[in-house]
Amino acid sequence: MTEPTALRALALVCSLKPSPAPSSSDLIARQLLAELAKHGVTGDVVRVIDHDVKPGVELDMGDGDEWPAIRERMMAADILIVSTPTWVGHMSSVAQRVLERLDAELSETDDSGRPQVTGKVAVTAVVGNEDGAHKITADLMQGLNDMGFTLPAQGGTYWNDVAMGGRDYLDLDETPEAVASTNATLAENAAHLARALKATPYPGR
Repeated sequence: MTEPTALRALALVCSLKPSPAPSSSDLIARQLLAELAKHGVTGDVVRVIDHDVKPGVELDMGDGDEWPAIRERMMAADILIVSTPTWVGHMSSVAQRVLERLDAELSETDDSGRPQVTGKVAVTAVVGNEDGAHKITADLMQGLNDMGFTLPAQGGTYWNDVAMGGRDYLDLDETPEAVASTNATLAENAAHLARALKATPYPGR
């Protein structure tokens, strides 16, 4: 039996809480990495707020900008996870900044004129105790796809508390079955798609 192609994943956690503070966005990202590990994918977590990521839309905004080092890790990965909390119905400002910095990928093209991230898979995770997960997922997926990432079927997972609730994902005694099932499907589909794209890249122009 042929061993599956080794893959790497990078999770960008867009919590507003610096490490080592507990983070629901960090928790669900690590759950996704655990599911991906079942499919031969190794991975790392970067909590973006721990780094000095400057505002802007260039690869390197200078003056101590730490995005280039994060980008280097992203370029070494086959699967990108973007995990964000929900704040007043929107993705966190950190997640928005990640999308803004990824805008530079539109100018970083290969010999065929396509973004260098073409062929990489992206998935999303959203957690919060207020509504907004579907809208945030849509915004993240549209942005990631615009930059050149490929999205797998059912490539977004989320958890919301009940309406007007106050619990965080971290507060749950166990992962709800619906979330666990979605996480498992996301991981399986993402790993499958990433291997398919490695074996058969998009045709050149």
